[in-house]
Amino acid sequence: RMAAKHGFEESELESLFKNVRIRNDILKAISKPAEGKPWFEYRSIFINDERIRKGARFMNTHAETLMMSRRASGVPEEMTTAILGVETGYGRRTGRFGVLDALVTLAFRYPPRSKLFRQELEPFLLLSREEDIRPNRIKGSYAGAMGIAQFMPTSYRLYAVDFDGDGKRDLSKNMSDAIGSVANYFKVHGWRQREPIAMRASVAGVENLDALSFSLKSPRTLEQWVAMGVEPAQEYSDSQTAALIQLKGSDGPEYWLAFHNFYVITRYNKSTNYAMAVFQLSREIESHRQRTRADAP
Repeated sequence: RMAAKHGFEESELESLFKNVRIRNDILKAISKPAEGKPWFEYRSIFINDERIRKGARFMNTHAETLMMSRRASGVPEEMTTAILGVETGYGRRTGRFGVLDALVTLAFRYPPRSKLFRQELEPFLLLSREEDIRPNRIKGSYAGAMGIAQFMPTSYRLYAVDFDGDGKRDLSKNMSDAIGSVANYFKVHGWRQREPIAMRASVAGVENLDALSFSLKSPRTLEQWVAMGVEPAQEYSDSQTAALIQLKGSDGPEYWLAFHNFYVITRYNKSTNYAMAVFQLSREIESHRQRTRADAP
């Protein structure tokens, strides 16, 4: 198909695929993703003093690029920073698996999601040709995500940008491209500038919790939620729409109202745990940065 549809040489692909390794450790890893942990355990992985301090330092180091990305996309600097912090520790850990090995393993040895990964293998080969990447050399996550921003091949081709204007979209080593690409991803997926992301809520007044829908696909206006007994922790316009989500806290359920921008974060990773970790990390990073700036002589 790659030869017929995209003009690849069959002999070159056969030679490439002969050296692919089917990785059992990848199959094991994908069957137990971190996102499956309860929220209170998942949160501690990504929101800690070290990651917060490094995030503030990252923002200071790349302040100009982050400012330019905000102006181009409307995405706050701390949000872009938090994504990079959760994904790769600000570019320090971009993955140890061969991307080709990962995609082939999952495309042909993981039936639950084989269709998805076959759909990623094709654009990976196209991306390798377009960006002059050696497909058997690039490393990434066990799912085939690549570079500082951990883009899957489809996302790389669609949303990565050459942010520094050097003629190449390089998410492996170019931090400017990584920052600009994350912000562009959110912009394309509908980020709304200066709108809320999420806030705590109380459900003490709800008579029948089972009747509530804890789904991002079931937004209501805040007025409607209040009428049902859900109390927002902050005041916003009654016409503002949000979904109600429930997370497993260490002391019991946590209830949050998740706005449109929270949903946008889940376009990067569908897990509500992931989106909440990014949101909370972004706030902690910006708070730490402001405190250290105020304490400076």
